[in-house]
Amino acid sequence: MKKIWIGFITIVVLSFAALLWVGVKIYQEKPPIPEKVMIEGTDEVLFTKKNIQRGQNVWESIGGMEVGSIWGHGSYVAPDWSADWIHKEAVFLLDKWSIPYGKDYDNLSLEDKGLLKGRLISQIKTNTYDSITNNITITLDRKEAILSNSAHYKDIFSNGHEEYAIPKEMLTDESKLDDLNAFLFWASWAASTNRIGDDITYTSNWPHEPLIDNTITMDAQIWSGFSIVLLLLFISIMVWYHIRSSHNEENGDQIPDTNPLARIKLFPSQKATLKYFLVISFLIVLQVVLGIITVHYSVEGQAFFGFELSQYLPYTISRTWHTQLAIFWIAAAWLSTGLFIAPLVSNKELKFQKFGINFLFIAILIVVLGSMVGEWLGVKQYLELTTNFFFGHQGYEYMDLGRFWQILLAVGLVLWVFLVGRHILVGIRRRDNTRNLLILFLISVIAIGAFFFSGLMYGENSSLSVINYWRWWLVHLWVEGFFEVFATVVIAFLFTKMKLIKEKTAGRVTVLSAIIFLSGGIIGTLHHLYFSGTPVHAIALGATFSALEVVPLTLIGYEIWENWNLLKVKEWVKEYKWPIYFFLAVSFWNMLGAGVFGFLINPPIALYYIQGLNTTAVHAHTALFGVYGMLGMGLILFALRMISKTKWNDKVLKISFWSLNIGLLAMVVFSLLPQGILQTLASIKEGYWYARSSELLYSPSFQVIKWLRIIGDIIFSVGIGYFCWFTIKETLKCMVPRDN
Repeated sequence: MKKIWIGFITIVVLSFAALLWVGVKIYQEKPPIPEKVMIEGTDEVLFTKKNIQRGQNVWESIGGMEVGSIWGHGSYVAPDWSADWIHKEAVFLLDKWSIPYGKDYDNLSLEDKGLLKGRLISQIKTNTYDSITNNITITLDRKEAILSNSAHYKDIFSNGHEEYAIPKEMLTDESKLDDLNAFLFWASWAASTNRIGDDITYTSNWPHEPLIDNTITMDAQIWSGFSIVLLLLFISIMVWYHIRSSHNEENGDQIPDTNPLARIKLFPSQKATLKYFLVISFLIVLQVVLGIITVHYSVEGQAFFGFELSQYLPYTISRTWHTQLAIFWIAAAWLSTGLFIAPLVSNKELKFQKFGINFLFIAILIVVLGSMVGEWLGVKQYLELTTNFFFGHQGYEYMDLGRFWQILLAVGLVLWVFLVGRHILVGIRRRDNTRNLLILFLISVIAIGAFFFSGLMYGENSSLSVINYWRWWLVHLWVEGFFEVFATVVIAFLFTKMKLIKEKTAGRVTVLSAIIFLSGGIIGTLHHLYFSGTPVHAIALGATFSALEVVPLTLIGYEIWENWNLLKVKEWVKEYKWPIYFFLAVSFWNMLGAGVFGFLINPPIALYYIQGLNTTAVHAHTALFGVYGMLGMGLILFALRMISKTKWNDKVLKISFWSLNIGLLAMVVFSLLPQGILQTLASIKEGYWYARSSELLYSPSFQVIKWLRIIGDIIFSVGIGYFCWFTIKETLKCMVPRDN
């Protein structure tokens, strides 16, 4: 084990060194925010740094990434504002310059088109940023184009736009509208202007825009090919290692004839966690209802089956709450089961454990409800911009809650680390065969508490590139990294308690598993940052190591087979049939959602064209719910099965399980994936702006595909209803004291 632990420490240290090194490069090479945007040959100032930074705050206050996207990050109904701005500015200039020819640009000869296009590329791509004065200069023609764009976006955000699901009077303050346009200009400037001394833009030529020759870079193509070769190589190594090690695997202990968990004494603090399961069930239902409303806005814009719901619940808020509640209930499921399992490690009821669990429960409720109210107030423009940053809507997907609520949640996680960690320390001090497993358990618990603080590493006026860097530390490393280690350890620990696997074997296998997926997962964070105003190092390292994330998923079929066989070893194991079934579903969706659909969008050459399209939604739904949601549900069922003394209704859980899985698959196959494919073809052929345009998204064929999602949604909702009904009913039974 010593060599394995050395390997684990080496992988973690080197991976974070590389990730931090790229972070330093991002700080050094991020797109500059100019002090002034000047008109060439005059003293006229169009925008100032203050305008741009305040405009970013305005954009955050209206929902930011929940209202369209910037640099491909955000929601799918409204356009990507950076791509849309670039295209509109280019079309304006080409049409203006075509006037002397007496024809529209589209009707010019190829020679004349080439001449005007060259002029356009020269004006748009040439970097006029002066590092001495920190100013940008633009031509008078570009000023006209910018003013035209500004008038267009002012109209959208003040008068609303039904097809973008933007309600009337989203913004009414004229100064906010002006500053928002300053920010949108800057975001598009960074995506269309070459870096100083280079021939690619700050966003590595993203988005694809043929009019200005924004095309995929050579680096992105080379590293995409390299990632695929590396993927195949390491899959071969993984399969070889697995075959070799499986032949040498020691036989497990004799499986007992009776359930070892039935003899375990449950402590008062464990029963105190049951209230979490009730709240989680309500949050799941609310999240699904908000998801139905959110997706319906994509077909009716402002209404829900004719009712003008957007007056009270705009799309921005419904989507914010939908995505945020997913994180809340999944995290709460994992955290609460961690609290439930902790006394099984120490075999003790430690002092103030029950009080801590109850206190944490109240704190989480305050964060959930307080952040939701704050986000609604922020989007409705009832809060000043700085107040909004702390108590309202921060504007960043999966990190929407205000900074105050973030801090409060971080403090709650520190308390959780203490409540769970001290039990694990008791177990580690026993120095028995579970020691290696428990050490990794403690590492994952501490990491969950620590890495949430990465979301606090930027300020109100930080650069968008810097914010995205730290945002993905939270979303990718916190959720996909150390929560995954935590889940692996928890399941292994439970199986050791059931005597289904040896404690020594569990420790070795879990540490090896952590090495495998952290070796790709930590640096693989960078695959989210290829085109976010980051240097090319992000593409090279992100493409290489994100490919390694897929490698361990190639053996998921074997894992499914092993878990399935557990149900056949002894009759008593069948009592845990449904928790194990949910673990089987986790393995399946890990392979399909995280593996197949994840790698579909991971290589730079793929993400260049499909970032922020419905292909991303395919991965998000199948990985977030299919893997992490199903795992949370399985852990809840496992805890309930341990504490429950009643025979479960198999019919209810059977309907729930199959409805959830069939519904999720139907949602993807009938609607999300076809939408993503059509958008991808449009992005490659016409440009990214068109793939996100209302012309495509509201075309008759596209609308039919959107409506087809209702099939999967209905089936899925049935599964949610049955699961939550069963969980609430069974939890209430367990909470009522029984006579011994």
